[in-house]
Amino acid sequence: MASKKIELLLNRTIENLGLVGDVVKVKPGFARNYLLTHGFAEAPTAEKIEALKGRRAQAQAELSKLRSEREALMARMEGAAIKLIRSVNDQGVLYGAVTQRDISDQLVADGFLVDMRAVRLQNPIRRIGQYSCLIQLDRDLKTELTIDVLPDRALENFTAAAAAAEAPEEEAPVADEPAAAAEEPKKGKKSKKD
Repeated sequence: MASKKIELLLNRTIENLGLVGDVVKVKPGFARNYLLTHGFAEAPTAEKIEALKGRRAQAQAELSKLRSEREALMARMEGAAIKLIRSVNDQGVLYGAVTQRDISDQLVADGFLVDMRAVRLQNPIRRIGQYSCLIQLDRDLKTELTIDVLPDRALENFTAAAAAAEAPEEEAPVADEPAAAAEEPKKGKKSKKD
């Protein structure tokens, strides 16, 4: 069964839907629950379409200006790397994961005005190291970014633990101490039978 769509005239620009003055086809639930109730759209008539032509031209000019700003930002960000310093345990595991918000906040601090929704991170970063992240400002404006997650303190045990994990495991000699401890009677409360 094909879903029925209704035509509406947009009163304002809606991301991923259309510009002001566009006649779009949407599902009835989206129209009823969001577009019409918030006043973002109305039934299209010839008079209303004609009245919104000026606003549509203005919206297209703003969109082209925004597009050029995004292209300039992408050119500046090309090959950029950001450094994040985080608290870690001795094994190099972060106490809190690095998320899209952390990356966008650091980019803003570095002078790149990037919204959190533009950061495409597959999984939150939970360990120190170097990672790559995709920044997508528009459908065709994408760039790769290098993220260095560094510890907030020197990790002496981390290098030893990492080397031990990479080295082949050797059989350790069995200590005689557990057997000797098992032979000794336990000290503590005496039972009534003694």
